[in-house]
Amino acid sequence: MKTWHIELADAEQTVALGELLAKACQQASVIYLEGDLGAGKTTLTRGFIQGKGHKGKVKSPTYTLVEPYELGDWRVNHFDLYRLADPEELEFIGIRDYFADDCLCLVEWPEKGQGFLPAADLLVELAYRGEQRSAEVKALSEQGQKVVEWLSQDAG
Repeated sequence: MKTWHIELADAEQTVALGELLAKACQQASVIYLEGDLGAGKTTLTRGFIQGKGHKGKVKSPTYTLVEPYELGDWRVNHFDLYRLADPEELEFIGIRDYFADDCLCLVEWPEKGQGFLPAADLLVELAYRGEQRSAEVKALSEQGQKVVEWLSQDAG
């Protein structure tokens, strides 16, 4: 499977990467976001949600676990599992209902939901590079492969 790498000088470039991913994701997808606290997972998600047409504020679902957005033909679900004490808690929020054919799902801290989350199409790993960040987008499925190929061709 393919991987695509980009250096991110600031938060604006992280938002732009999210917008680029939103443009590339034209089929239902599950995107796992990994990185240390403050690495830019929520910032990237903000760009993705805005890239799909959301005009308002993008809230972090740190305490609610999921923040859904209805955006045209898409439902975009932003998960933040950082405070999840037990993966079984996902059953109580009806986790399966969030991963439908009209959904794009971005999951921060996916390892905390292991065993209850569907497999990812993409893994985005955000890392500190001094004052900057870097992102590596890895394809984990055929759908993810299409996205990474599009990024490689159309985004440089």
